[in-house]
Amino acid sequence: METAVGISAVTCAGLLTSILVKPSVNVKKHNISIYWMVVMAGALALLLTRSISLKEVIAGLTADTAVNPLKILVLFFSMSVLSVFLDEVGFFRYMACFTLSKAKANQKKLFVFLFVIVSVLTVFTSNDIIILTFTPFICYFAKNAGIDPTPYLFCELVAANTWSMMFIIGNPTNIYLATSNGITFMEYFKVMALPTLAAGLVAFAVLYFLFRKKLALPLKPNKAEEKITDKRLLGIGLLHLSLCTVMLVISAYIELEMWLITLAFACSLFVFDLCYRGLSHTHGNELKDCLKRVPWEMIPFIISMFVIVLSLDKYGVTARISALLECGRPEFSYGAASFFTANMINNIPMSVLFCPIIGNASAAITQPAVYAAIVGSNLGALLTPVGALAAIMWSNILKKNHVAFRYTSYIKNGVIVSIPALIAALAVLSISGI
Repeated sequence: METAVGISAVTCAGLLTSILVKPSVNVKKHNISIYWMVVMAGALALLLTRSISLKEVIAGLTADTAVNPLKILVLFFSMSVLSVFLDEVGFFRYMACFTLSKAKANQKKLFVFLFVIVSVLTVFTSNDIIILTFTPFICYFAKNAGIDPTPYLFCELVAANTWSMMFIIGNPTNIYLATSNGITFMEYFKVMALPTLAAGLVAFAVLYFLFRKKLALPLKPNKAEEKITDKRLLGIGLLHLSLCTVMLVISAYIELEMWLITLAFACSLFVFDLCYRGLSHTHGNELKDCLKRVPWEMIPFIISMFVIVLSLDKYGVTARISALLECGRPEFSYGAASFFTANMINNIPMSVLFCPIIGNASAAITQPAVYAAIVGSNLGALLTPVGALAAIMWSNILKKNHVAFRYTSYIKNGVIVSIPALIAALAVLSISGI
């Protein structure tokens, strides 16, 4: 037991250090993430020290249960493909330009419109895709308009990691925690709609008050333009995402697992794109670029973390943590614990860790504990850059665009926004009577 706990603790410390100091390296003009390598090294160390056997790992990976990480990864990557494809055909950049054109020269209007459009798009796609798309655009626009990008960058970050709680597909952590506990698309939405609304409104109000003085300054008119080069491809992408969402909504009624639905639509999208290119005799790199941009490092990252959690569960560590969280109302104990744990080891490893912790809890508190952990996993991204993959990507994009943003400023603004939003979401969740 001591060996497993020791290796797991060192691995988590190494992961945290990697995220803060060197999350990626450049090799021949290619940016390669290395944080997942730390977790893989920890998983291999557990196998080499026989803290867990290869047979136990294979049994966990191939188990025909909701907690199977392979099914969850298929669901996540399939949804990523649908979202990235839309970005490749220019949909998100077009929406960003549309937002700017409606705001004209009024910073307050721009702030409100940006929050709304990011929130809506996040609900139907994912927070990671929105962060990857809108962040460089905001940096570019702010530089050309001669304004401080801070209010808009934080606006985007907060909206993307708050409204990502609405649907099960909004965040990889939603997918992992919910599907691991057998929660369907509609069951999830019915519970999380009001907590998400509460957190979103509170977060916006705090943000607006926080940046009100900067938003009162004048804004230079900026002619940002973006055109959809192929509207048919856009239609194909939107149709697939829309139909996939509808099928996910009714998945429980037709008794079809969500990972199968998303995989089918991702494959269909590729077939439609290839057929369209063949019939129209046009060339495009959407599929190639789409596959390049999908975060494949998530595969070794999640599987390695799964191995670490399996070992902790084997020696009863997760059961002990579960016993500690039994005190008080589960909405607040699990919500606060997941929120702060995400900022110690990142929200994806936290979600993997909390699955067996919740599994060891009494049946009466399982459901509220799952939803509370989901709230913490999403809003945790707002406290520090360590809290989520989206926050890490956000920070890296700012560095590439030479936008100065101090770690202390992130935490200062993060505390002011995330704590009230967390309290609001957990309070509504608590009184909903799950």
